[in-house]
Amino acid sequence: MRFTLVLLCVLAVAFRGPDKPAYRLYTQNLKSTTYAKLLRQATEADVVFFGELHNDPICHWLELQLTKDLQAAKKGNLVLGAEMFEADNQVALSDYVQGKTTAKELATKARLWPNFDTDYKPIADFAREQHISFVATNVPRRYARLVSRQGLSALDTVSAEAKQQMAPLPLTVDLTLPGYKAMMDMMSQPSPGGSSTSPGSATATTNLHGATSDMTANFARAQAIKDATMAYFIRQNLKPGQTLLHFNGDYHSKNFEGIVWYLRQQQPNGNERPLKILTLSSVEVSDIDKPGSENRNLADFVLAIPADMTKTY
Repeated sequence: MRFTLVLLCVLAVAFRGPDKPAYRLYTQNLKSTTYAKLLRQATEADVVFFGELHNDPICHWLELQLTKDLQAAKKGNLVLGAEMFEADNQVALSDYVQGKTTAKELATKARLWPNFDTDYKPIADFAREQHISFVATNVPRRYARLVSRQGLSALDTVSAEAKQQMAPLPLTVDLTLPGYKAMMDMMSQPSPGGSSTSPGSATATTNLHGATSDMTANFARAQAIKDATMAYFIRQNLKPGQTLLHFNGDYHSKNFEGIVWYLRQQQPNGNERPLKILTLSSVEVSDIDKPGSENRNLADFVLAIPADMTKTY
């Protein structure tokens, strides 16, 4: 009888197989770590960048969990910000979060990404329930598109009101930064066929592979006006003692570049201490237990997700 029970237990383990976790967390040096450590360090940070993959459900679920847990830990000293909302839609977003309007009214007053209902509305609804300020940090897409087509000098022609919806001008763009340089190198290569865009993309509306150097440089500058604007509105809306949790595409904060670079450039002189910034980079890998050396040093935390994870769109 005892032998039979032991055999049944062994067979049960054999048929069940190993667990299949939906993600793994790693440190910057790819040492395995835990969500508890991520939360603790995020609680101590001034700004937390969650670099997401726009169509990945694990990213969106973990963003919501981190929002909830940070709200509990910060006891009300939490602010949210997101690439997915543009500065000229701040009133519409604030009205919704403050309970003044309905989701239907928000959809008519703001330019929402097509995946808003499934991926970002749960966070906005939690902010609404908990009375958390939510900052629309991104530059209005029409100005990013203007830069991608005509260069930064085109912003000299926009109105004073429009300039209040972006980082202060003139804007310095360092095209030698690895992220921007890699983008230009990619765009200058012959097209492999087809093009890919994010749901709220302001600039990647055409296939720019094989483009001229001026076109690729302007495309990178369009990304830079986004990065600089997001950094600017993060700093404008952050008060001492608060943590601002920012959601953005992984490109905009990985390798500690993009928004992070501009945020550090905008650090005021004087006795104010440097901001404590924490970054998370999301990557898809074939084996989440073996993230690969190419994912080292992407961020303070690396979120490894199975490459065959289902997508939200």
